[in-house]
This record gives sequence, C-alpha cells and structure tokens, in this order.
Amino acid sequence: MFQPNMMEGQLQHPLIMGSATSETDFSSIRDEDFDGKSGSENQDGASGDDQDPNQPGKKKRYHRHTQHQIQEMESFFKDCPHPDDKQRKELSRELGLEPLQVKFWFQNKRTQMKTQHERFENNQLRAENEKLRADNMRYREAFGNASCPNCGGPASIGEMSFDEHHLRIENVRLREEIDRIAAIAAKYVGKPLVNYPILSPPATPRALDLGVNHFGGQTGLVEDLYGAGDLLKSFSGGPTEADKPMIIELAVAAMEELTRMAQMGDPLWMPVIDSSSYVLNEDEYMRIFPRGIGPKPTGFRCESSRETCVVIMNHSSLVEILMDVNQWSTVFSGIVSRAMTLEVLSTGVAGNYNGALQVMTAEFQVPSPIVPTRENYFVRYCKHHGDGTWAVVDVSLDSLRPSPIMRCRRRPSGCFIQEMPNGYSRVTWIEHVEVDDRGVHNLYKPLVHSGLAFGAKRWIATLDRQCQRLASALATNFPTNDICHSVITTTEGRKSMLKLAERMVISFCAGVNASTAHTWTTLSGSGADDIRVMTRKSVADPGRPPGIVLSAATSFWLPVTPKTVFDFLRDENSRNAWDILSNGGAIQEMAHIANGREPGNCVSLLRVNSVNSTQSNMLILQESSSDPTASFVIYAPVDITAMNVVLCGGDPDYVALLPSGFAILPDGPTVNPGGITHAGTGGTLLTVAFQILVDSAPTAKLSLGSVATVNNLINCTVDRIKAAVPGDNI
Repeated sequence: MFQPNMMEGQLQHPLIMGSATSETDFSSIRDEDFDGKSGSENQDGASGDDQDPNQPGKKKRYHRHTQHQIQEMESFFKDCPHPDDKQRKELSRELGLEPLQVKFWFQNKRTQMKTQHERFENNQLRAENEKLRADNMRYREAFGNASCPNCGGPASIGEMSFDEHHLRIENVRLREEIDRIAAIAAKYVGKPLVNYPILSPPATPRALDLGVNHFGGQTGLVEDLYGAGDLLKSFSGGPTEADKPMIIELAVAAMEELTRMAQMGDPLWMPVIDSSSYVLNEDEYMRIFPRGIGPKPTGFRCESSRETCVVIMNHSSLVEILMDVNQWSTVFSGIVSRAMTLEVLSTGVAGNYNGALQVMTAEFQVPSPIVPTRENYFVRYCKHHGDGTWAVVDVSLDSLRPSPIMRCRRRPSGCFIQEMPNGYSRVTWIEHVEVDDRGVHNLYKPLVHSGLAFGAKRWIATLDRQCQRLASALATNFPTNDICHSVITTTEGRKSMLKLAERMVISFCAGVNASTAHTWTTLSGSGADDIRVMTRKSVADPGRPPGIVLSAATSFWLPVTPKTVFDFLRDENSRNAWDILSNGGAIQEMAHIANGREPGNCVSLLRVNSVNSTQSNMLILQESSSDPTASFVIYAPVDITAMNVVLCGGDPDYVALLPSGFAILPDGPTVNPGGITHAGTGGTLLTVAFQILVDSAPTAKLSLGSVATVNNLINCTVDRIKAAVPGDNI
C-alpha cells in the first residue's frame, strides 16, 4: 500500500500517488489502411494518397529503420499487434519516428504475418488432405469387409441386438444435430466445412454404425483418432479447417454426456454425507462412458464434482455471461486468470446463443503464487433444451496443440440453467477434469485434492456471490446499510465506484497467481513459505501508474477459521494492528456500499487520518467479499482528486490503481468425530500480496534496496497478522 518520492532504495507511498487522466479517443487500426510499404522501411512525409496531384512525377523518399527501431517495434508487436493512437505516439517519441511511420510499420507487419500464416495453413491442409484420403480408403475397405463375430459371415441388420439398434437410431439423431451445427458454423465462418472425411467416410450405408459408443450414444471414428493420438498437429491461433468438423462432432457428443451426467443420480453420483454435494463414481462413469476423450493419462488424477444453487439472475443473462469471454473472465476473476476466444465457429441462431460454438483457451487459478495455474484449450458449446432450460459445455481439445506437454484436460464440464419465476435461475454445475498437480505446494495439497480449489462448489459459490453483486450494482434504491449519501449523491457515482472496485479486484487476482505468463523470483522469508517477487513495466496504461511496479506475495497457514481472519482484516477498527503504513492514524469509513447478502460483502471508501498534521489525509478503496469457498479483502490507495471525479459519476477507467490485499481460503476439508466431512471449518490458508511503484521511469533498473524494503514490509505484515488475529476453536 505504498509508493513514494524516492531516492535509490526508497519507495514512494502509494497512498498519495495517482491522478485522473484526461480521456483519450482510442481509434481502431484496420489492415485495410495498408499502403504497400515493406516492413523495414517507410516513406518520409505523406503517403501516396496524400501527394500533390500537380506533381505526379515526384520521386518518393524512403526511410529505412535502424536495427534498434525494428527490434523495439518487433518486441511491442508480440504483446500488442494493434496499438492505439496513444501507444503509437509514445513509440514514435521513443524511437525518433513519425507516428505515421509507426502506423505503417505495424500495418505491414500484420499483413506479413497474415500471409505467412495462410501459406503455412495451406501447406498443412494439403498434407492433411493426403492423409485423410489414405484413411478413407482404409476405412472403406474395413467397412466393406465387416463380418459377424459369431459366424464369420457378412454382418446384417437382422443380427443386431436391441442395444445396437438403439445406438443406430441415436446415431442418426446426433448426426442431424451435427449437420445443423456445421451448417450454422459454415454460415458464420465464411466458407463451408466441406464434408466429414474422417467422421463420415463415403462407404457403405453402415459407415457410422461400426463405431464404438464412447460418449453415451455418440458413435463414429473419433475413438480411433483419440485412441491413436493422431491429432497432435500444430496450429496457429485457432483450429484449422480440417479440425473443425471433428470439433463440431466432439462438442455435440460432449453436450450429450453432460446432459446425462446432470440428470443421473446414484450410482453415478454419490452424495457426500450430510451435504448437498456429490462426487463421481469413477468406475460407474467408465462403464457408462467407456471412451470419452480417451483414457486418463499416466500420472494424472481425476477431479469431479456437482453442485446446484438458485441464483438471482435470469437464464438469458447467465448464458450471455458464459458465452462472452470478457464477461465470463470478469465474473469469475478469482478462478479465471486469463481467457481468450480463438475462433467463433457459430454465433447461434434466432438472435440467441442456441447452437453457439467457440474455441477458447483459459487459465484457471487458486489465488496464491505457490499453486500452478491450470491451462486448457477447449471448445464451448451452448444449447437450448426447451422448457426454459439451457446448457453450456466445455470439452478439451488439447490433442490439437502443437506441444505434447499437457498438465490438465477437461472432460465434458459445464452447467445446466433452468428458468425460474421472478428472474431467478436454478444452476447445476459439473466439473470433471484430469490433472497432473504434482507441482502444487504441500501447503495447498489438501485443499486441491479435496476438489474445493477448482471444483463445482467454488464455481457455483462464486457465481452466486457475483449475481448478488451485479444485482446491487443495478439497484436504484440504496439498501439501508449503505453509508454513502453524504459522499455519493447520485446513482451514477455509486455505479462508478463499484466499477472501479471491480477493476481493482480483477487486477489483484490476475497478478497474484502462479501463471505461465508470470515469472516469480523467490526471496528467503520467514514463516512457512518464502516470499515471491516479480517486476512489471507499466507503459501507456491509463489504469496503472507508469513506471516499474514490484509485486510481492506469500502464502502461509493460520490456526484459525477463515471467517475469523476475514472479519479481522476487513474491519477498519483493527487495521492499525497489521497495516504498518497507516502509521497509527485513525481509519474512518466515508462510504459503504453493500453488494451481497453477507454483511461483510461490501465496497468501502476509507480515510486515513494521519497523526502527523503536516501530511494530507489519504483515501483507500477497499472491497471485501466472502463465500463458502474463498474470501478476499482487496484495497488500493486512490488519489483524492481522481476519486472525487468517480464519486460524481465520472469514468473510473483512468484512475490509476495498484491493488494489494489478501486471499483467504480454507485449508481443506476436516472430519469431525462423527465421521461427517465439512469444508472450511479448519485452519486458514492466507495469501498476502502487495503491488508497489518503485520508480516512475519505465526504463529504470530495480534496486536491491527496493527489494529489501518490500521483503521487510511483507514479513512485518505477516508477523503482525499472526500476532494480532484473534484465536478461536477450529
């Protein structure tokens, strides 16, 4: 919580930094603006279209970029291929170029990358077509020679059992659904998904009838593909055209499995004693769904769970959140650290998401630097089942990855949403993954192995809490426990403050995990675990102060319940017991916006009244939230002038924030003497994280003094919490 005017080795206090930034018009850049210049040189002055028509013969002058300029723009291109006006101006200033030269270079670079990608894809498709042609011939020959296993003669319809006949009928129904989704996908992708060379080879009429059931009704040759592991082929960005038919069939089959898993009970799902939770009977699952996406990889562990909850949101809004990657990652920011839609194969029909199909990648997290994230590449499929019921299913496509390294894959997982009166929805959530979690720290293994860290209970609890928060943000009548009338005088000001707090929470959650995008450095610390630090360069980010930002985090165990820790940390009256930067000043809550049923779920604006009269009073924006699986207390110092703009309903996106705070999780399930298992009634796993501006110059070097200071800061905070948190019986 601090920043400062500093000489080397000193830090600037974050409570007095930051100011409102003037609004900027971010214009989009289109490839259609490309003017034909090469990637390593640009014209000085105007482009050809801007030349004086009275001087048609004037020779154009070209400017060749230096190696340094090219390297800097190449590096920037990797992170941001479409810079906006502000970023282009900043680059041109740093590199000594005109903004127009920078714009042309990025246009040319995008065109070059697009051309290379199309050339690579064409070569890949050509090789794939040759392979498919050979496979078709092999399958056709095998189908033509199919024989009865009993007599050795040709197989005939009359020899089929009742179950086999039922599977053939189910095949026809699923094939019709696949064809329908393929037609929708072809419409929106822009070119037809030509035939099904793998899944439907042009052979005898019984071509699809010879597959083995491996998705509870879906048959075909997907079994051969996954069993042999033939799909380890490279791709750039999204799937290739040759992959899309298989992806569509896999998504339809996954929806079929999810539907059956949501509707079935014992013996597939076994209830946890004295609980509404359910765990999967793996033996029964393998009997009902013998193939799926293939056998469990060696060394992987299965995690499966099912939870049901009624939430305060209508079904159409829930479906929209799940199918919009930005809304999805925002609502589940404590679980989803990064997410991206690689390609939309279908946007749905009839103006809704029925039939929508997306290829996505996402990283799932536990908010701690010592628990590796789980990265997945999957397809998401949405279907309307009628009678106000919708389903959204994910299933892994990891076998399409260029790299054989895989730590986690999702078997059909997702949720069923049933419409209820008064705008409520009943949601049944299923999580079913196979994971190699040997990299998890011993401190968190009981929590992770119990399924509480990534399971359905955490997803459904987060959804319930966020639905309450969204309902609060949209409310026009302020609850009686809101203390904001003297500070926030308008509904717009209330919404702006909640929006700013939401961005603060997202920033904190994205920066505290052990993501593949982060490189943490371990410092020797005191206590159960070491402190992890990393640095980030902030440039042209209106929501973050410019300069070098140092992030530091550590996780440790406390022998008290999570509720005790949460109540202690969120209470402004006990803040001086752990916050060494408040310097003993009195903390006053200026505004309080309730955003959930629990009394601790709220957004607050705090004033730090310093004991030193020569210092200005400081403001702290804080959000505290809690559910049965996780709790957070997240705060950030805010500039008084910028905060006044927000309280009047101004745009909060330009308020610079460096959030710090706490993630509070149970240490795993405990078993009472009666043999009843409960979650969250034992000790607490607490993660403490700080973000600190150590230098306002993005090109500055991190000093050892700054690292030592933040190391001492986090150690002192941990020691104070251990000494001050009230004890209880666990």
